[in-house]
Amino acid sequence: MSDDTIRLVTIGRIIRRRWRVLALYALVGALVGYGASVLFPPRYTTSSSVLLPGTWEERELLTQTEVATSSVVVDRAAATLGWPGVSGSDLRDRVSAKATDGNIIKISGTAETPERAQRLSDQVAKDFVSYATRIASESASPEAAQELAALQQSVEDTSRRISKLSAATDPGNTVESVQTRTELEKLRTALREAISTIKQADPTGDEAKNMVVMGSAARPTGEAPPTRTQLIAGGALLFLLCAVVGHLTAARMSRRLRGESEITAALGSALLGTVDVPVRRPTHRSEGRGPRAWVRRLLGLDVRWDIPAPQSSGDEASRRIRYRRVCARLRDRRPGPQRLLVVFPEGDETARRAAGHLVVEAGSDPALRAVAVAVSRPMVPDRDHHESGALVVVSAGAWTAAELAGIAEACADAKHAVVGVVLAGPVRATRSADDPPRAAVPALVGFDGERDDATGVTG
Repeated sequence: MSDDTIRLVTIGRIIRRRWRVLALYALVGALVGYGASVLFPPRYTTSSSVLLPGTWEERELLTQTEVATSSVVVDRAAATLGWPGVSGSDLRDRVSAKATDGNIIKISGTAETPERAQRLSDQVAKDFVSYATRIASESASPEAAQELAALQQSVEDTSRRISKLSAATDPGNTVESVQTRTELEKLRTALREAISTIKQADPTGDEAKNMVVMGSAARPTGEAPPTRTQLIAGGALLFLLCAVVGHLTAARMSRRLRGESEITAALGSALLGTVDVPVRRPTHRSEGRGPRAWVRRLLGLDVRWDIPAPQSSGDEASRRIRYRRVCARLRDRRPGPQRLLVVFPEGDETARRAAGHLVVEAGSDPALRAVAVAVSRPMVPDRDHHESGALVVVSAGAWTAAELAGIAEACADAKHAVVGVVLAGPVRATRSADDPPRAAVPALVGFDGERDDATGVTG
């Protein structure tokens, strides 16, 4: 898994095998989201629209939005509303403004209740119009107004003179008289258009004084995001994603050995063969006891998710052939009558069952005795005159190099030479006859005197 590409099938395997713990994480995330919704009470938002008549450039509209949310406008709104414990600085974070199409500025207000949100938006809009109008009035230059009035008077005088000239022109229909009257009328029209252009070029004039609040803000009917439902759903989704990412990270950082060469190198011996173990339950399910093991089984943590599902295998005869070939290789390595010790890691259910099958298939040629070794503190029984070596049975993807090396060192300390390694792989059971009768497995005394009459495995 550490070098594999993460695919959708990997995510599906996590969800399928760890759905209980993922559901627990999602529940915790939902509770955290609910707690956040309690700490942050619901908010309601609504908007008031202010129309700016005339022609406005984009930068001028942006300036007006800044004016709408300025401290002067918000402080005036706070003073008018008179809400206890709410000052202008508190309202600045609740008020926003933006310019939309059609020279309309939308002023939004957020409060704890729909009524307060409506009042806040309406009041800020009114104070904005009042303040902007006052600025326009104060910024207007008296000299410029007088010059504009004088210019208008001059245009009117010129227009009257043009009318007199037009009337004094030869009333006949000669070409010269018609051209003269046409030129005079064009001049009059040009002067009027010039005056109109001068008036429209000053947005701080009458246009700024004619801002209009387009009605009262609508009372909000729903909470402003994030709502309580959104916080709960977001918390559940966030914790669920964190749990999935945590599984993937742990799998990519895992140091468990999967390759045959890596396992044999860690044990310092050669591979004698690979055997199949039919299973009906999820692979690598822990058989531990106690409250901790019960909780792990309840949450599904005792099932390895990063191992693919067991593949279908052949019939019982084909699987027994694999065990017989391993026994034949053992006889070739140890032709003498001495007995071999079959060592497997404690907690490795697949290896335990494989060891039991080897004991059954070997019979007395060669004679095998299976022993479970605790990986945390590996200890192997000392060699006696009846035993001449150890055969290690493990399953792939379950143990690290250090743990397997510890088993090899324990065998060396007990003066057992590791004669070979057998890899046990789980396969899907096809029928009940796939497993050998448990009563047919002999009882063999183990290292600590305990024995398993059903499997011949001691631990």
